[in-house]
Amino acid sequence: QVHLVESGGGSVQAGGSLRLSCAASEYNYRLNAMTWFRQAPGKEREGVANIATPTGNTYYADSVKGRFTISQDNAKNTVYLQINSLKPEDTAMYYCAADEIWRHAWSDGTNYNYWGQGTQVTVSS
Repeated sequence: QVHLVESGGGSVQAGGSLRLSCAASEYNYRLNAMTWFRQAPGKEREGVANIATPTGNTYYADSVKGRFTISQDNAKNTVYLQINSLKPEDTAMYYCAADEIWRHAWSDGTNYNYWGQGTQVTVSS
């Protein structure tokens, strides 16, 4: 069983930055897709950034391109989400998800077997 643990959330002012971390209990060849999702109260879950771990190829939702950067550290079995120029609308619970299979529909949460508990990001204006 794969366990994912997120960290790095917090309360920041608009324009600030955060780096979220997702540590996986297993990694390397087994988890080929790792994605950050977010969900704000009353809104649907949104896939914001994905990394195909074997290649390092990254993909982003249009809503976050240019501000969010996903990266990985294979030695630490960790994926990061750097969030810059934070906006109040970025306020949400951020979740890390992983799966053995990378799919083009990476932002579809039903494609993931493993989920973390989430880390809260709150942005004040």
